[in-house]
Amino acid sequence: MTMLTPRTPAKLAPPGPSRRERKAAELQARTRLTGERLAAISARSGVQVLQEVDTSPAGLTHAEAALRLERHGPNTVAHERAPRWYLQLAKAYGNPFIAVLVLLAAVMYWQDPADPGVVILSVMVGISGLLRFWQEFRSGRAADALKKLVTTTCAVQRRAGSGSAPATFEVPMDQVVPGDVVKLAAGDLVPADLRIVTAKDLGVSQAALSGESLPAAKADTRKRDLGQQETTNPVEADNLALMGTSVTSGTATGVVVATGADTYFGSMAGSLVGERPQTNFDTGVRKVSFLLIRFMLVMVPVVFMINGFTKGDWDEAFLFGIAVAVGLTPEMLPMVVSANLARGAVAMSRRKVVVKRLGAIQNLGAMDVLCTDKTGTLTEDRIVLDRHLDVHGDEDGEVLEYGYLNARFQTGLKNLMDQAVIDRVDEAEEVVVDARFSMVDEIPFDFARRRMSVVLARNPLVGDLGPREHIMITKGAVEEVLDLCTHLMDRGERVELTERLRWHATRIAEDDNRQGLRVLAVATRTIDAPRETYTVADEDGLTLVGFLAFLDPPKADAARALTGLADKGIAVKVVTGDNELVAARVCADVGIDVGQVVLGPGTDALDDTELRELAARTTVFAKANPVQKARIVRALQAGGHTVGFLGDGINDAAALRDADVGISVDTAVDIAKESADIILLEKDLTVLEQGVVQGRTTFGNTIKYIKMTASSNFGNVFSVLVASAFIPFQPMLAIMLLVQNLVYDISQLATPWDRMDEEYLRRPRNWDAKGIGRFMVTIGPVSSIFDISMFLIMWHVFAANSEASQSLFQSGWFIEGLLSQTLIVHMIRTRKIPFVQSRASWPVMAMTVLAVLTGLWLPFSPLAPSLGFVALPASYFPWLIGVLLAYCTLTQLVKTWYIRRFGTWL
Repeated sequence: MTMLTPRTPAKLAPPGPSRRERKAAELQARTRLTGERLAAISARSGVQVLQEVDTSPAGLTHAEAALRLERHGPNTVAHERAPRWYLQLAKAYGNPFIAVLVLLAAVMYWQDPADPGVVILSVMVGISGLLRFWQEFRSGRAADALKKLVTTTCAVQRRAGSGSAPATFEVPMDQVVPGDVVKLAAGDLVPADLRIVTAKDLGVSQAALSGESLPAAKADTRKRDLGQQETTNPVEADNLALMGTSVTSGTATGVVVATGADTYFGSMAGSLVGERPQTNFDTGVRKVSFLLIRFMLVMVPVVFMINGFTKGDWDEAFLFGIAVAVGLTPEMLPMVVSANLARGAVAMSRRKVVVKRLGAIQNLGAMDVLCTDKTGTLTEDRIVLDRHLDVHGDEDGEVLEYGYLNARFQTGLKNLMDQAVIDRVDEAEEVVVDARFSMVDEIPFDFARRRMSVVLARNPLVGDLGPREHIMITKGAVEEVLDLCTHLMDRGERVELTERLRWHATRIAEDDNRQGLRVLAVATRTIDAPRETYTVADEDGLTLVGFLAFLDPPKADAARALTGLADKGIAVKVVTGDNELVAARVCADVGIDVGQVVLGPGTDALDDTELRELAARTTVFAKANPVQKARIVRALQAGGHTVGFLGDGINDAAALRDADVGISVDTAVDIAKESADIILLEKDLTVLEQGVVQGRTTFGNTIKYIKMTASSNFGNVFSVLVASAFIPFQPMLAIMLLVQNLVYDISQLATPWDRMDEEYLRRPRNWDAKGIGRFMVTIGPVSSIFDISMFLIMWHVFAANSEASQSLFQSGWFIEGLLSQTLIVHMIRTRKIPFVQSRASWPVMAMTVLAVLTGLWLPFSPLAPSLGFVALPASYFPWLIGVLLAYCTLTQLVKTWYIRRFGTWL
């Protein structure tokens, strides 16, 4: 007996990476290579770097700079350019419904060039596309107007010739070249990637690249071999100043080592231009569109075949089939969607929100997860003194006074923490500096010591002619200051600093650090032998007074705004480049349940499934780089969420592009604004919450139109199907179907101005093609019941039962069909009882009345003969009222059942 072994199925090759994944990998590779190159430059001495870029401390000559500009190109990064207006116009017509209508119009024109239906369809198509084009074009121009830099020039040291003395020139940033020697001062943007050559008290804000709220101290750490910690991340290098950052304090000279696309900034920006990924809005519209088109492709051939076989006139059946296709197509959907989105954009602009891409409004309403950075969104983006503590962790006014004296009397540029101490005292008026002290000398801050000291003279009292006492006040990093202390102040007494007390004091500072505070130590020394000048050697034998703790405080309204977002069903996740301690402290202060903070590097080893599960249960991600931020966004999307991302730095740009709705601010870096869909003129979550409500209103009104039109059109076509099988003539002429559709659709143009029930706005809303299909086949046949009732009334009561009286039959059904379609708007627009518990806005009411009057007028108008109508007898209208009332009653009953059964309505 032969054993048969089952055939091993051929292994399918795993699908290749998607375009989005390839783009992310490209960004990661470019950023890594650029970072490695800059890290290598950081590890070399300043002299070596000058040699490598072929320059000198005196800078380039003008001729050399011109040659290098020609060789390397302008110092600009890749930007996403808006397409030409005619390409935008063409894209505005890229909609499957418009394609169907254009095809139907072409067929009608081929059959009969004089057919008025061709004009009707052409007008619908033209208005819809033009409206969408104009709104997006106008929004794009408004967004372009926001692209502005703080300054467009920088100070560069250049020479007229090889033997000339160097001079400083203001040069446009885009003309900076590798080898240029750049002068930096407080307030300057860093124009390119620089290797610091000299620096004094240099502080650089790197929030745009790293998300760190506090400035980083920079210096030439190789010049005196100060032992810079090795790093592969150029942002963390102590002797690099990168493009996209800004100087907050001090001065420096640096040599340009990279410009334009070769910079760390440029390596990220270059991978962010090009086609954007499909968003939730794009996917939803496509699914709904093809659902309705599939219904049309099934129903139209059936109607065509039934009419052809039963009536025998295939040409007439073909034209009727086209009219049915038009009737099934929500041809005004592109226009209603565009009008909805345009109205939403206008409403949001009044709330200081610029909408760059109209589809983002719906995405904003559908958003159920918001990923946001920390600095400036949850916090005020400024440093304040949070507490002034003695060595036991208790508030102590003496610590504040000494810290204030140190900050007030120093003559160098005051950094953000010095200014925070001064502001704290000035606001509270807790310390008064009078004639008690005068300045003697200072020992400035430097990167090696990480502290600075002032020496003050304690002025004698009036009549006291004794020698004036000198006191040194030192403020700086806890470790450095503690190393110089021999005593500490313990509740007003000066005691020796034992190892136990040193451990105790260190623990107090570490506790504050763990709470996300930046801590400085304050120490003093009374000078026994006063003199005129002091040196670093005099910073010894200090007495520790206490600690100053600083933070970027949370916004006063951040907690309320987060509560508002939570009430709207939006989970907020903080994804920041800042450290985990600061992130956790701020999040806790604004009421976010922090849980376990996940570090960005910890996500690199996870596969997509693991990251999706981690992202779902994690609230705070810290130390996340651009690639990690974007991957977190994609993981949340893979989990079925509609994700918004709020950010303003180059490190946020990749995530802004990948999110369903990217949100930035007008003060953001250019590449972040370009990557965003929505730009806030105020970095405020309250403004964002208002935008969410507007987005849900916009989406709700769009869904109203789709469900109203799809269900009523489906019901009408179902009625046509029944009538065609049993009635010896067409139940309605093709032109009548087109006119009915046109009047109904025009009445729906007021839908964007309708209000939404408060209950609808409380949770995120999303496209549900399956739900729309279910709604169609449930509610549509309800209208068919009363259409068929009207057929029977016209057939038996009014004897419209032969070809000779078909116009009477068609006119009677035309009015009933149009009025039922129009009135049912009020039944469908709310899950409540219409007119009693929920009333439509006045534009919708006005358009309803207009549509009803138009429908009643047409059979009696001068247009009636050309459209095939005849006047109806007065006895028809009581029957009409009865049918419409019964229709509304049954629809309300079906609505109640539907909501109970499926838990949803719109």
